[in-house]
Amino acid sequence: MSLAVEVTGLVKCYGKIRVLDGIDLEIPAGTVMGLLGPNGAGKTTAVRIVTTLLRPSAGTVRVMGVDALKEPARVRTRLGLSGQYAAVDANLSGFENLRMVARLYGMTHKQAATRAGELLGALGLEYAAGRRAGTYSGGMARRLDLAGALVSRPPVVVLDEPTTGLDPRARLDMWRVIGELVDDGTTVLLTTQYLEEADLLADRITVIDRGRVIARGSADELKTSIGGDKLTVSLAAGQDPEPAMKVLAEVGIGEPKYEAGEDQIVVVVGDGTRTMVEALRRLDDASVHVVDAAVHRPSLDDVFLSLTGKSASRKSLPRSTEVQEEVLS
Repeated sequence: MSLAVEVTGLVKCYGKIRVLDGIDLEIPAGTVMGLLGPNGAGKTTAVRIVTTLLRPSAGTVRVMGVDALKEPARVRTRLGLSGQYAAVDANLSGFENLRMVARLYGMTHKQAATRAGELLGALGLEYAAGRRAGTYSGGMARRLDLAGALVSRPPVVVLDEPTTGLDPRARLDMWRVIGELVDDGTTVLLTTQYLEEADLLADRITVIDRGRVIARGSADELKTSIGGDKLTVSLAAGQDPEPAMKVLAEVGIGEPKYEAGEDQIVVVVGDGTRTMVEALRRLDDASVHVVDAAVHRPSLDDVFLSLTGKSASRKSLPRSTEVQEEVLS
């Protein structure tokens, strides 16, 4: 499969602060790459470099085979970008915003109007086409911003935390739109702090922290990397846990752990559902009274905490990193 985006050895320094420290990314055409990390990890800096808005200190970037450092103008014709904040003109209507963007891409008045109408329909905004963008809700403004990124039908779309600050319904709407983009063959680079977002949308995930790649793989591969499923068995109050501990030690991987206050035993298992069935059969044979049993698969949240020792919400880097940025021209 051909690569739509190829990033090698990406480094960005602000004085003595190394914001990116040798990032590598490979995104096959027609797939979604999730770039996952906490605030300040370097996600947005990487996006700015890939989209030619910022010059790296070292490294190479190729988009659809074009060198972003040598030919940034050509790369921009192959990219669409929707950032963390909707870049729309609040005084123009939704239709006028998109028509203006289309005209900037060199379309005729007729072509621009047609394309604006197509996108408003595709993103469910046709009912608000004539309203000022300043009256749009946060979710509507994000969809309008995404529509602007799609005006030129770019083969690669970069979405920098596209659902930050949206309510659950607006987030679901945005996920639907992103899924439809990929179904149409678009390549997507998605940065996010929402673990469920990466789990749902991304074919591959790259986890970065403090400017370095600390893990990569599919969501399932990353979950598997921190261990198997966990089987939790709840016992009747006051019951001797020893018989159950013995059974679960036989079916599980490693030593089961007894949580006395909860009357629960937790053990790591290789095949969650199948092992639970076998465990319940053996526990019944051993006359163990089981109140409840459940299998918990590792989540991306578990993966992130295991890899970084923190949640995906630590504070951003100091303002000293936000200095003058050299834009490619």
